[in-house]
Amino acid sequence: MKINKIYIPILLFSCLAFGMLLGNWVNFPASSSALSKKNYKNKINTLIDFIDKEYVDEVKTDSIVDLTVTHILANLDPHSVYIPSSEQSTLAENMKGDFVGIGINFYALNDTIAVVKPIENGPALKSGIQRGDRILYADNFKLFGKNIKNELIYSKLKGEKDSEVMLTIYRKSANKLLKIKVKRDVIPLKSIDAAVMLNPTTGYIKINRFAETTGKEFHNALLTLKQKGMQSLVIDVRENGGGIMEMAIQIADEVLHDKDLIVFTKNKKGAIEKTYATAGGSFEKGKVSVLLDENSASASEILAGAIQDNDRGLICGRRSFGKGLVQREMTFDDGSAVRLTIARYYTPSGRSIQKPYIKGASEAYYKESETRFESGELYEKDKIKIADSLKFKTKRGRTVYGGGGIVPDIFVPLEVTHGNESLEYILQTGIVGHFVFEQLDQHPNLFQDVSFSQFQMQLSHTNPYVTLFEHYLKNMGLNIDLSHNKAVVNRYIVAEFARQCYGENQYYQVLLKDDPVIQAVLKR
Repeated sequence: MKINKIYIPILLFSCLAFGMLLGNWVNFPASSSALSKKNYKNKINTLIDFIDKEYVDEVKTDSIVDLTVTHILANLDPHSVYIPSSEQSTLAENMKGDFVGIGINFYALNDTIAVVKPIENGPALKSGIQRGDRILYADNFKLFGKNIKNELIYSKLKGEKDSEVMLTIYRKSANKLLKIKVKRDVIPLKSIDAAVMLNPTTGYIKINRFAETTGKEFHNALLTLKQKGMQSLVIDVRENGGGIMEMAIQIADEVLHDKDLIVFTKNKKGAIEKTYATAGGSFEKGKVSVLLDENSASASEILAGAIQDNDRGLICGRRSFGKGLVQREMTFDDGSAVRLTIARYYTPSGRSIQKPYIKGASEAYYKESETRFESGELYEKDKIKIADSLKFKTKRGRTVYGGGGIVPDIFVPLEVTHGNESLEYILQTGIVGHFVFEQLDQHPNLFQDVSFSQFQMQLSHTNPYVTLFEHYLKNMGLNIDLSHNKAVVNRYIVAEFARQCYGENQYYQVLLKDDPVIQAVLKR
């Protein structure tokens, strides 16, 4: 549901259900072999071979196989999916937590790769690449033009560790072409966006996904915040669609007490596997809050459910997505993969938070969150549909509900006014980042030699950029009236200026200052 963000361009995939229509066969040779009804598992192979050998036109049988596998999985559940080889490597890389490349954040501006920001301590920064540089060539390969695709750009900038690439750069600030050689290196993809203190005693950790490195990143963030005096912890998994289940378990183990049940799974045979917290977590004392929204799913919900059901902390925000299915991945020789649902998971109280779905109707399943806008659920807690038959009790006897996401203990409505839900979506995408980059590109000295505190004072009250942003949206064909939401739009714009000019922690310092969910937590 998201446009690619400029800070970690990630190639997203969608699983579409393809209908397959097999009409009557006519004029085929009488000697052709019949497909055995008993040997149904060979039907697909036999059919593919038959098409490959006999079909009147040339057909790419690999594409037929892809469609067939996709169609089969689409009729199981919305989370059993086929991942083509072209997408699998990127997804696997994202879950691994690092890749080998030159280390830049970029986006295509006027069909040219514009460097938004070189990654801190990365090869590009060490080689002299600067914000605003346009990358024209990688070695002798042209990287600009209307038809250039992200996959091709990635393939030319990534490579083996310590391999070199000669970049041809146009530096707008100096109006000159430069040749810069960059040695590729391992670039971390951090899953912890920020670890900051909200006040002298409250720490905040933002998790963007659950990857292989998330547990370690979270542990290090906890230790850092404890050294700064943290007594209360806020874990933010809003907009976090999940990832590796074991990482959610590791994080829960950091805050839960010894032998607290974290989660249990049940497979088709009824086998139950329970996972408990261990002794020695880094933050077993002190208040804990978890921030959720309608896009928090899977591992995010495991973490929130474990904390809620064990009465270890309170959940704040809005009802989560509702994914309670566990997948296992199987890879093929060509690099593609299948993620197959193998079990359901349950929170410690016994809740399944998987929302209902109809087999073969994945599109309707993923659009369910849109109905929450229409029903008013995102503005009023009483509009959340709760089934009385799905009541469960926490460890201390509080009532919680299953059947479709984690319902928060403290409800906080959408910040944008009713009827402006599309603006909420826009603010969560990379559009604000693109706008800010272009402003800085046009005025490169805008905040030069300005400290962060001076920057905050300068943009704290009046900000001309809201009107400019409204015009920017209109030029994109998005006619959205911002007059009723100036304060929230201004905050996102100022935060984005802070990110691009000062850093990620500064972005969150601005963004969280007037965040209504954060305000609700701090009032606890």
